[in-house]
Amino acid sequence: MSHPSATPRELVPGTTFEGPSKTLNDTHFVLFSAITGDVHPIHYDVEYASQTRFGKPLAHGLLLASMTALGASTARDQIEGLVFVEQGCNFLSPAVVGDTIRPRMVFEKRWQEGHRIFYRFTTSLLNQRGEALLEGFQVYRAFENSGN
Repeated sequence: MSHPSATPRELVPGTTFEGPSKTLNDTHFVLFSAITGDVHPIHYDVEYASQTRFGKPLAHGLLLASMTALGASTARDQIEGLVFVEQGCNFLSPAVVGDTIRPRMVFEKRWQEGHRIFYRFTTSLLNQRGEALLEGFQVYRAFENSGN
């Protein structure tokens, strides 16, 4: 199914995109653990986690980073031809079961290196209290047929 879309070239710095909010539950932690093999008890063992400074199981950092996927956001119809090539982030606060996570991506800039064109977005995750959990960036490379 095809959808009408704007081209990446039409993106204006400062344009904000929202991802779907999600309330974390035990199943998210278990499924992510099963996919990645990260079975550290801080993510699922209530007794273990109660003995840490956090007091309860924490979401995997990479689970949180994956929630900033641009293709899952309101940008999905404006990024045709962009390929994800780099990311980085800082984890500012933990997320736990019951937290509602709200992803936000902001188009920062477009630049060219030789014949290659890149787009950079800042990324962030906020919880239901408006606290920043993650701040970072993503870089995408534009390929042919992407309106460039």
